[in-house]
Amino acid sequence: MQEAFDLVIFGGTGDLSRRKLLPAIYAGLVAGRVDAASRIVLTSRSGLEGDVAAWLDGIFAENVPACGVDAASLKQFANMVTVIELGLTDGGEDWEALQSLLAGNSDRAIVHFLAVPPSVFTRTCKLLGDYGLNDTNARVVLEKPLGHDLASAQAINAEVGRWFDESQTFRIDHYLGKEAVQNLLALRFSNIMFEQLWSARTIDHIQITIAEDLGVQGRGAFYEGTGAMRDMVQNHLLQLLCLVAMEPPARLDADSIREEKLKVLKSLKKYTADEAEQNIVRAQYSGGAMAGEVVGSYVDDLDLDGDSTTETFVALKTYIQNWRWADVPFYLRTGKRLPDRFAEIVIQFKPIPHSPHEGWGKHINPNRFIIRLQPEDHLALRMMVKNHGSATEALREVEMNLDAVGDDATRLGPYLRLILDAARGDQSLFVHREEVEHAWRWVDHIVEHWQASDAPLKTYQAGTWGPYEVHHLMVRDDRQWFHETSGRLSNG
Repeated sequence: MQEAFDLVIFGGTGDLSRRKLLPAIYAGLVAGRVDAASRIVLTSRSGLEGDVAAWLDGIFAENVPACGVDAASLKQFANMVTVIELGLTDGGEDWEALQSLLAGNSDRAIVHFLAVPPSVFTRTCKLLGDYGLNDTNARVVLEKPLGHDLASAQAINAEVGRWFDESQTFRIDHYLGKEAVQNLLALRFSNIMFEQLWSARTIDHIQITIAEDLGVQGRGAFYEGTGAMRDMVQNHLLQLLCLVAMEPPARLDADSIREEKLKVLKSLKKYTADEAEQNIVRAQYSGGAMAGEVVGSYVDDLDLDGDSTTETFVALKTYIQNWRWADVPFYLRTGKRLPDRFAEIVIQFKPIPHSPHEGWGKHINPNRFIIRLQPEDHLALRMMVKNHGSATEALREVEMNLDAVGDDATRLGPYLRLILDAARGDQSLFVHREEVEHAWRWVDHIVEHWQASDAPLKTYQAGTWGPYEVHHLMVRDDRQWFHETSGRLSNG
């Protein structure tokens, strides 16, 4: 069990806290991963009326923790939780109350989790500094997005850095805390056979997909003017690309991992205007059908007057220009109102150079390494074997399951792992400011091409895999998108 720590969630009664953070910490308590002596302070602009236990029970009825809920554990958890009224614009008695509440445990780690809009990151950090809540045992966790471009990200990093040094600053990307991602690193760097296969010599291409079946309801104020490129590609997709493509680090510590990830970001191909036009597809969903029900367009969902140029879908083809990955295309895609919700990485190997049996023909599928991140964690190798009991020429594809057995980390989820790592001061799974800024440089370059272009924003019907051009992005290279959750190729 980890040592007791204090966790302050700014925006503690908000959406992220209710859906993800509180259920994860409760599950950690039940599993013996969180010390019951830890304290959880939830800040709220309006405080909380009524009993904390009853409020938590209502939250867990809607967002059921992985372990389920029982009365005894709920009471124990409620005793750990304090809800306080706190404003984030000016100091005063409410901040003095927080200061007093956290006093008396000077040797204990304090994790300040900013589950609030980025616009108040810097003000909150200044207030934490003004009230002495940024000492050497304090850490600050910043939720994405960190800015909307390079300049704003640099401004946030600089201002946060006035009050918390880099060793205290934890920029969170919950995809990095998923068990499948951790297992990917273990498989790559503890097995020599993967290192021998992990290069342009044997890999044909790599696909990274984060698909969402929901629209933008509830996030319209943030999403309009932001779009899929800034919201998803700049952080989640590029971070996953870095972990797949990076060189083996000298050690699996924060500095070594970040050094290798930075090399990947610096090696990403920079597009010319023509290349951006040919290799990037951006689109917005129109009305359609989801699960047999009619749904509105993006403009309808946000009740906008007139049109919008904000993309809800991005697919792109890029390259990492270094020795290991020369000429291996990386295909990235993400979008809203797609037919399914899943996130996965597909490492597709090259086809065999020669078929020794004329009967095999087109029945040989290329080998694939599948890393599924949601809706559940899963790792598998797909390969061809003889179809048992059939004729010699009959082949079938089988899946070798590489999931860890008996490990409760998957059940407990990524947010718990990352919060516990922050309490320990372990930054291995968090994002350094240089990574954020290099990712923004690459994304800003693309956005500048879009802004200079007069090409209209493409559309796709809700419930489809995007516009035709997404399919063409692959087909022109004689490839197809792979959708692992359905176990088949998806044709865009």
